[in-house]
Amino acid sequence: INSSDFMLITTTYLGCLISILFFFNILPRISLIILLVLYLSLSYAGQIFMNFQWDTLLMEAGFLALFLSPHSRYSIWLFRWLLFRLRFLSGISKLVTQDPSWSGLTAVVLYFEVQPLPNWLSWYAHQLPEWLLMSATALTLLIEIVVPFMMFLPRRYRFIAAWLTIALQVLIMLTSNHNWINLLTIALCLFLFDDQALERVVPIRLKSWLLSKPLPFNRERKFYKPAMLILGSFILFISSVQIYEMLIYQRIEGRVGELKRQVQILRLVNQYHVFPTMKTERLELLIYGSNDGQQWQEYLFKHKPDQKTQKPEIIIPHQPRLDWLMWFVTSSPRFMPWFENFLQALLAGSPEVLQLLEFNPFADKPPRYLRVDLYRYHFTDRATREKTGDWWTREYLGPFPPLPYLSTEVN
Repeated sequence: INSSDFMLITTTYLGCLISILFFFNILPRISLIILLVLYLSLSYAGQIFMNFQWDTLLMEAGFLALFLSPHSRYSIWLFRWLLFRLRFLSGISKLVTQDPSWSGLTAVVLYFEVQPLPNWLSWYAHQLPEWLLMSATALTLLIEIVVPFMMFLPRRYRFIAAWLTIALQVLIMLTSNHNWINLLTIALCLFLFDDQALERVVPIRLKSWLLSKPLPFNRERKFYKPAMLILGSFILFISSVQIYEMLIYQRIEGRVGELKRQVQILRLVNQYHVFPTMKTERLELLIYGSNDGQQWQEYLFKHKPDQKTQKPEIIIPHQPRLDWLMWFVTSSPRFMPWFENFLQALLAGSPEVLQLLEFNPFADKPPRYLRVDLYRYHFTDRATREKTGDWWTREYLGPFPPLPYLSTEVN
């Protein structure tokens, strides 16, 4: 309909308003449908900025919530199946890709330093003994690959699977800024418990208040169960194809492959693979501007590492998508088009883009030239941190090869 900033912001605020209505159980199914349409619109409008697995997980969970019923085991099973796929595919992808950091159990040794946006607790975790971090790598693989199968066993084993999954998510939240995916995963773990188990931890007053409220989706039509069987079978089929593709590490073509792609267009059934490979070093891009080509001043970002003294922040559940995508630019050529557009926006002095930065050294007038330099960053050790107060060390590697230099004088 429209791709202006006004429309994007209006869509966001409308989503917030509908979410409040849904929270208070006002027209819950209609609210969910509107939220799904709005978020799908933002997902396509945002393109690469909204192309993260937590975005698709949020939409798939929202889609399944349309069919929730307090008396239906089918909808609960579908949520458990979603959680299983999220965890199992994230684990098995680490082995299928044959990434040496996972097979060699060094992934967590690297992870705290090289992840997109570490926090200050990441620095402390990075200082732990290597044997402990290697053990954490093995434990992560165990929780992601073996534990998900316990989600379909009797209640005691389901509870163990839930608590192990929740514990891992909490540890990740303490040492990482992965927005809301960990919170959403914990929410999905609630479907592994039953009412009796949850009543033990819910305060009496809250329980009395909840019981006094009408349940959402309380009515079940006669066609509900057969419709759920059809839906469940369809989701099981598409997701099984996705799992098979992951295991053989190649796409299935033909009618089945085309059907899977059509379903994924609507983000209804998705494939998940969180950190299937691990970077071995942290490469950062620093952007400088100049009016004479001699004196250069640096643009600073709000959250990604720039200055050596910059303390990594805890910002979950927020995801600063510009800072996140900067982490990917050095990884793959497919991230170059938006990065070049970003640099052109800096040269043009775009206020909408500049407000996403922490510091713009050219507040009065855009620069004539831009330069992009490549640095290797490391966390400091304890001795250096105590002596200098720095959180980071950095090593200059040279100009960034694809786009080292831009000028307003070149068309």
